Amino acid sequence: MTSAQTANLQSPGFRFGVGGMTCASCAGRVEKALLAVPGVSTAEVNLATEQVEVHASGEVTAGTLTDAVTAAGYRPATSSVDLELKGMSCASCVGRIEKALRAVPGVVEATVNLATERARVQVLGEPDPSRLAAAVADAGYAATVTAPSAGAAGEMREGDPRVRFSQPGSQELRHLVLAALLSAPLVLPMLGLPLGLDWMLPGWLQWALATPVQFWLGARFYRAGWAALKARTGNMDLLVALGTSAGYGLSVFNLFAEGAVHGGSHLYFEASAVVITLVLLGKWLEARAKRQTTEAIRALQALRPDTARVLRDGVEQELPLDQVRVGDEVMVRPGERIPVDAEVIEGRSHADESLITGESLPVAKEPGDRVTGGALNAEGRMRLRTLAVGSETALARIIRLVEDAQAKKAPIQRIVDRVSAVFVPVVLVIAVATVLGWGLVGGDWDAAILNAVAVLVIACPCALGLATPTAIMAGTGIAARAGILIRDAEVLEVARSVRVVAFDKTGTLTEGRPTLAVHQAADGDEPALLRLAAGLQSGSEHPLALAVLEAAASADIAVPSAEGVEALAGRGLAGRIEGRELRLGSTRLMQEEGVDLRGFQQRADELAAAGHSVSWLSERVSGGGRLLGLLAFSDAPRAAAAEAIAALHARGIRTVMISGDNAGAANAVGTAIGIDDVRAEVLPGDKADAVGALGGDGPVAMVGDGINDAPALSAADVGIAMGSGSDVAMNAAGITLMRPDPRLVADAIDISRRTTRKIRQNLFWAFVYNAIGIPLAAAGLLSPVVAGAAMALSSVSVVSNTLLLRRWKPRSSGGR
Repeated sequence: MTSAQTANLQSPGFRFGVGGMTCASCAGRVEKALLAVPGVSTAEVNLATEQVEVHASGEVTAGTLTDAVTAAGYRPATSSVDLELKGMSCASCVGRIEKALRAVPGVVEATVNLATERARVQVLGEPDPSRLAAAVADAGYAATVTAPSAGAAGEMREGDPRVRFSQPGSQELRHLVLAALLSAPLVLPMLGLPLGLDWMLPGWLQWALATPVQFWLGARFYRAGWAALKARTGNMDLLVALGTSAGYGLSVFNLFAEGAVHGGSHLYFEASAVVITLVLLGKWLEARAKRQTTEAIRALQALRPDTARVLRDGVEQELPLDQVRVGDEVMVRPGERIPVDAEVIEGRSHADESLITGESLPVAKEPGDRVTGGALNAEGRMRLRTLAVGSETALARIIRLVEDAQAKKAPIQRIVDRVSAVFVPVVLVIAVATVLGWGLVGGDWDAAILNAVAVLVIACPCALGLATPTAIMAGTGIAARAGILIRDAEVLEVARSVRVVAFDKTGTLTEGRPTLAVHQAADGDEPALLRLAAGLQSGSEHPLALAVLEAAASADIAVPSAEGVEALAGRGLAGRIEGRELRLGSTRLMQEEGVDLRGFQQRADELAAAGHSVSWLSERVSGGGRLLGLLAFSDAPRAAAAEAIAALHARGIRTVMISGDNAGAANAVGTAIGIDDVRAEVLPGDKADAVGALGGDGPVAMVGDGINDAPALSAADVGIAMGSGSDVAMNAAGITLMRPDPRLVADAIDISRRTTRKIRQNLFWAFVYNAIGIPLAAAGLLSPVVAGAAMALSSVSVVSNTLLLRRWKPRSSGGR
């Protein structure tokens, strides 16, 4: 738990739900765990409602209670609240809002994103949004509650100040243009000074031009700075307001006290006016650049049609999408976007799913195939049966996952947060020291004030606050467009250092559609062997079972019904057909049943060496088991598997295959595609241990289908679910690949490395601007105008550097 999570709570009472309890002993364990927390006086669990009520001292936090419940093996019920924020200007604002939110009773965690101007708050039990908004207001900012999935992180909706600031003709753009027009007559005459030409305007005219810039066009800095002062904090706006006010005030004093008529060296109106203009310019450019970092997710949102053509009572009706229900039949014409996740029941066409899965070529669709909402229907008219609508569609889950990733912080951001917390106070101290140093030692109070103004202006921490979130937004966005869904920023940072990638075999490195290549009966009656094997597997969805059933159908064999079918974990099946006790499975199962395989072992070894997976069918008889025959399956490696392994090797990453298949079949596939290490005959329950054992060489990534490999995916430093997109895959894995292309594994690691590199570059530039600029300004080597330009440039350069990520293309689609 972070130190922020230990913020004191002001209420002694907590009420929240707990999941996973099944009996009174569960309730007792939860109560015991909570009572063990220092400061908790009572804890009462209601098993019927799955609610717990805790009374504690003010030192007990929501985070402490959730940790205690989780450690006891249960799930504390938390909920998320999304807030849209106004008034933030720099990284120090982020820290203050997070601190204010974490101090609200019941808040477990709060994360603020400066780039999207949103906060994600995790609350124990039922949230009180008004209380959260009030805490933000007390900190000097404004907050409104928004639905967590109402829009993508960073989406700019009507009424958002960032929209107005980035649209031509908006109020903020007009203010920028007016500030530039008013400032130009103040600064342009300075160009004549090196030539000995005195073009400076009279003092009263300079004052008339600078005043509206200072107090009308720069009013936003005063408002935000005053709000920060009332909250006893500081931010970028306060620095700008103090700095420009000092320059403006000194000029007014010199104008009226000394009766200055011409600018000379005693009026500095151009400095204050130009600084405000440059800050407005920087903010406008920054907002435009930030909008581009969210381009990918806005493109995903644009895929959702507003209406669907639904068949109701045989009549085609165009209905709003929120009125479509699961089971409705939907008609899609050529050139239209598919509105819902559905199954094709009539018609043939091709669907362009490139923005959803990253697949560059249209995919053929025919009756029985699934289609994804948001895909573009090409040439055919199709009738579909709706399978998922609204938030349950694949597109909605993708957008939600990318939103969540963009809302969370990378571990490296903690350094920035610590620096930002003390940044503004330190800058104010440096500015005061600059004034006193130049004034008392040098005796030049004009220079003292101007140098302090330069310190205040250049020390804007905007770039620090934007360095990490903009890179994460851009990286996760372009990854999503390539079919790579990254769950959170921490996964993004860990994936860059992966040294070992472990793969499941079936369906990951192979096509996952095995065929029955050989079936050989002990008594020579192959049709009878196939009949019994098909009957035993008739209710199974396992790929090998489907291969047997397909072979039986092709041979026109009537499949008998089986009774008492039981799955034997990691070994096979048991059941009865026509009174016969049958076993179908691996060599290990046959050994357990005492079946003599000697007559077929050589043939089985030959088939395994050729890359086939071998299963056995036996019957229980008195005295042990009797072999009925063997079945051999072939599953071809994916066309891109060898290329995927080569791409990982080129990045210095070791590859391992962990398979439950026999050693011969696993080694054949591993050799064909160039895997470094093959570990065969690993039971599903042992895969997690096998992944853990690989950790000695560095962080490990596990690639599987996200369902039967879930324990191994969770055990890895980075779990990668391939070709699923299901909720199970997304929950078990840190990265989900939206199409079954193993080359995307290398692409995921590549975008992780590039994004992390951008974060470090951004932080370097953000720190460099301040590390160099502040000493130069304090030493009198930087004018306020140059300081203002550098400050504006720092934020713009950081975001512009991030936008270079948009040039990345996945190698799986031919990018470099």
